[in-house]
Amino acid sequence: MRKFVALFLAMLALLHGAAVSAAPPRGQPALVLAAASLQESMNAAADAWARKGHPRPRLSFAASSALARQIGSGAPADLFVSADEPWMDDVQSKGLVRKGTRVSFLRNSLVLIAPRASSVQIKVARGMPLARALGNGRLSIADPAGVPAGIYAKQALTRLGVWASVQDRLAPGESVRAALALVSRGAAPLGIVYATDARADPAVRVVSPFPPASHDPISYPVATLASSRNPEGEAFRRYLVSAEGKAVFRRFGFGTK
Repeated sequence: MRKFVALFLAMLALLHGAAVSAAPPRGQPALVLAAASLQESMNAAADAWARKGHPRPRLSFAASSALARQIGSGAPADLFVSADEPWMDDVQSKGLVRKGTRVSFLRNSLVLIAPRASSVQIKVARGMPLARALGNGRLSIADPAGVPAGIYAKQALTRLGVWASVQDRLAPGESVRAALALVSRGAAPLGIVYATDARADPAVRVVSPFPPASHDPISYPVATLASSRNPEGEAFRRYLVSAEGKAVFRRFGFGTK
């Protein structure tokens, strides 16, 4: 009888353990609005967070400018990750960022890219013959009117003294990934994107990096939005800026702070 009772209790313990391990993740998934250049790295971070037993965050990617406007229009979300400081400044100035949660945690750089099969060679430097290197094509960049990658690109080309020679030969995209896609498909002979974007697409190659001093520092801030009521949002933000979270982004070529 004692053996039977012991066996029965052991079976109950096993069943309870199985039920616990099969339990669904706790809480509701956070909604994260993130810069387009973070697609691969942020998905990897979300996967790592889910492996810890949390609901996998829902991720929405677009140009930081578009995301900031969505937030300003009342779009419901928990976190905003911008590819530059000014768009986070814009959101924060409207009282839409939870106090004490803004952290600048990632860095990036600019590169000049071409299709993988292209033989074009040019070194990014002051007075470089960029217009000549384009041939009859256009330079693919993110829209310099508001998209961070395009703003940085215009800064760099202006400081290098070549903006005037190419400003009428641009193929501006709605995001840095749109600019990347044009070069990847061979629709543009050259483009300017973040180094991490070039690394993510095997159909392009880096022709030359841009000197860091040619543009403002490329800094990515993250913040919890003031309207967020989901504890998972703030918890995921803390993970992103932790040593473990930053290590995920370094695997994709980002610098960390």
